[in-house]
Amino acid sequence: MDNYFYDMLPAEELARLQYIPTVPEFVNWLESAYADMPALCDNTTTYSYKELCDRVAHRRAFLEGLGLPKGANIGVFDRNSADAIELFLAITSAGYTVLMLPAGLPAPALAGCCARFDLQALFVRDEFKAMAEGVPAKVFSCGSTSEATAPVAVVDKESPAAIFFTGGTTGAPKGAVLSHRALMRGCYNAIFKPGKVIGVHRYIALLPLSHVFGLIAGTMGCFYTGNLIYTCEDMKATIGKLPVIKPTILIIVPGICDILAGLCNMYGPQFLGGELRMIISGAANVPPRLVSIFTKMGVEFCFGYGLTETANLTSANADAIEKPTSIGRIYPGQEAKVVDGELLLKGDNIFSGYYKDPVKTAEAFTEDGWFRTGDLVRFDEEGFLYIVGRIKNLIILSNGENVSPESLEEPFYADPCVRDAMVKEDELNGSQVIAVEILPQMPAFDGKSWEEIEQYMNDLVKKINAGLPSTHRIMKVTVRKEDFKRTGSMKVARN
Repeated sequence: MDNYFYDMLPAEELARLQYIPTVPEFVNWLESAYADMPALCDNTTTYSYKELCDRVAHRRAFLEGLGLPKGANIGVFDRNSADAIELFLAITSAGYTVLMLPAGLPAPALAGCCARFDLQALFVRDEFKAMAEGVPAKVFSCGSTSEATAPVAVVDKESPAAIFFTGGTTGAPKGAVLSHRALMRGCYNAIFKPGKVIGVHRYIALLPLSHVFGLIAGTMGCFYTGNLIYTCEDMKATIGKLPVIKPTILIIVPGICDILAGLCNMYGPQFLGGELRMIISGAANVPPRLVSIFTKMGVEFCFGYGLTETANLTSANADAIEKPTSIGRIYPGQEAKVVDGELLLKGDNIFSGYYKDPVKTAEAFTEDGWFRTGDLVRFDEEGFLYIVGRIKNLIILSNGENVSPESLEEPFYADPCVRDAMVKEDELNGSQVIAVEILPQMPAFDGKSWEEIEQYMNDLVKKINAGLPSTHRIMKVTVRKEDFKRTGSMKVARN
């Protein structure tokens, strides 16, 4: 047993927090374990765990009344509301499979998702109702419930619980199917944080529930530890309420960290509410400067690594100060090995496959059943993991050598004047070269001209190039005035 994670929690809390392999068992356990403790606040009403589980039971009765076959796929098209959270728990604890759809999905894509993922029912937020006209599924309001209640279903831990959108290991959007076993192992991994965790934190559902990080780490991890979560139907409005909500923990992506750092610079650290103890960040590269900024405010900063296919949580780093460029240690319940530089995984948290895509599913696994992450990694002597690059992003030089753009980007992120950087292959004077686009951290250049900013970045590239082999040097530099195009998790979009 790896004590890195188990030693984070007090022994008495660890003893209470056991791995529960299915959502129905989990929902029943929540009601008995936490009962009258506050669970969910929609910014008007706060519901206890007992009240939350009762509301979920009423929603299960509504689902049962639809006459759908067990295991049927059901979609939820909503913002991060109490309805959406309750529907997720109700659908999965009733023995159906849920697909949480992004709130920004356009109408044609919504209809396409209903067809592609065989949705037999779709719960839609009232403001989105017009977008659901003509979709090939039965449509219901997200507020739908029943006067009756229904018990949780009995499900096999290998049966599907949820489908999440993912780029997978090849970049093509797919639907990753998480079994109850995988989903709940990911949720269990989310309990591990330094210090006491049961009933001591206030969360906010800032990240989309359609994203595996927001659902598993940001929401289910909160419930697993008996904490209170505030809904977030409007990101901007909710961030403005931080001084009132006074969160003690934030589960966010680096892009939101940057926004909060800027607001603290403008209004002071009290903008965060004065009680923030910890930030857990992931889904994209975490620059060391963010760790430094929040550590100076007295906020512990942790981050990690995971994929949709691994139920979000594969590794975590609670030693960000000592090892700021590592993505941490591998969570319990997994086997890991490195073959030809690529990280391969086995464990309870590994997904079942891509929905109705046996070809891509087969490509994602080795012949002996190891999941191919597509990430190039190394381990240090203490077992801490480092991302070296991504196989699909490799640049192949004219001499046949492979160059990882991520490895070249790392020293840029170490510079406090750089917000983001992207290394890629480009053309210069008719030849293919390695290029970089750099987004400056503008507050660091207060009072400087654009020419001075460009000069700083060109000097930085020269400094980095001096430590590289001649074949790996960056030959073209672009300093961006506008932000990069970003993915839904605010990563820099390479394509």
